[in-house]
Amino acid sequence: MNDNYLTIALGKGRLAKTTMKLFNKIGIDCVEMQDPKTRKLIFVNEEAKLKFFLAKVPDVPTYVEYGAADIGVVGLDTILEENRNIFDVLDLGFGKCKMCICGPKEAGELLESKEIIRVATKYPRICKDYFYNKKNQTVDIIKLNGSIELAPILELTDVICDIVETGSTLRENGLCVLEEVCDLSARVVVNQVSYRLENKRITDLVSRLNDALKDE
Repeated sequence: MNDNYLTIALGKGRLAKTTMKLFNKIGIDCVEMQDPKTRKLIFVNEEAKLKFFLAKVPDVPTYVEYGAADIGVVGLDTILEENRNIFDVLDLGFGKCKMCICGPKEAGELLESKEIIRVATKYPRICKDYFYNKKNQTVDIIKLNGSIELAPILELTDVICDIVETGSTLRENGLCVLEEVCDLSARVVVNQVSYRLENKRITDLVSRLNDALKDE
């Protein structure tokens, strides 16, 4: 938030590439980012007075909350899990998937009975909110970082709480979706102070992105 530039944090990987394609549609590009050999950390579009940087996905809301970035683009799963004080201003509509409770088919009975069960997840905050506040069911949450599908297969847990896109990995391992927690997609988030101080520039940029989405 300095030098009259707006700074934008993008989650590394496919999300950043898809986001930059959208920016290209509204006439904002960043050629430096297209160089696979570059070791630069910050990329500048002087004409639009924008700075872009790539960050690990879970870090994007943190950069935005503390003002290192005015704007961020990140999935709703990360927004909910990180629970930062930021404004969610635009649903970009891409990166669509669902947060689901999954497991072997017979585990569905445990979910219906309200018994205490074990749940493996990369998203303990989302998982806890779903079971405690929406289902009123007590669970033992085990946080894992790798292939969550292994947990019920190896009987570490009864079910998992994870993102599902096509469901092919579940099916190949004898698992299925038992309950849907919420829909997910990529979002534009904004620092609260920036939203006040740079409201016109930010709302104009968000409006242009929204218009570009409508044309797709």
